[in-house]
Amino acid sequence: MKTLLTTLITLLFVTSASVAQSNCSKYYPFKEGTTLQYTNYDKKGKESGKLNHKITNYRKSEGKEWVTMTMNTSDKKGNGIGDISYDISCDGSGISIDFKSMANMAMLKQFESMETEITGTNTILPNNLSVGQELPDANMNMKISMSGISMNVNTATTNRKVTGKETVTTPAGTFNCLILEHTTTADVMGKKVSTTTKSWFAEGVGMVKQVSFDKNGKTLNRSTLTEFSN
Repeated sequence: MKTLLTTLITLLFVTSASVAQSNCSKYYPFKEGTTLQYTNYDKKGKESGKLNHKITNYRKSEGKEWVTMTMNTSDKKGNGIGDISYDISCDGSGISIDFKSMANMAMLKQFESMETEITGTNTILPNNLSVGQELPDANMNMKISMSGISMNVNTATTNRKVTGKETVTTPAGTFNCLILEHTTTADVMGKKVSTTTKSWFAEGVGMVKQVSFDKNGKTLNRSTLTEFSN
């Protein structure tokens, strides 16, 4: 049980970046077929794996535009770890990312035999971002049941705000970005772990770079956009 608890906490803080573009969304491409590849690095700066994203299934429904984000994860040797998909909607003022994206369900493949129940609130990213702006909180609550044992995993994203602007160069190109920061707190069976995260977002691309820090300000991991095609 202790090993399972540690694994759950670790997986909750693995980056799951995004996304896609029509004229509806300013910061995320909503064009079907758009692909983004992120390379992840550990706290020592060594490559730890890749995240490949693809925008699929563009449609219109309920007065909104929708896409499905599919994500494939591989380790540093290129071995596939798992897949995950979730929906993103746009109402013209910004996007709403399905709270299930916070669950990193592909990372939890080893627990697929368990019964899970997931609830929460979506992550909102408006089109009219500006430095100093505060953004709504988001959360994901997951109940995992196995052999008569139940575990609750609660993840909250708080203190979301736009803190600055910066030009960022990655292997995918040079981008003018806004910097967003937030705090993520995971409560797994009463054991709480918090991290702070800085993310760089560019118009029409989405996330370009992300760095997570522990409570002492030390780098835990980072992710960089290494390929982009739309």
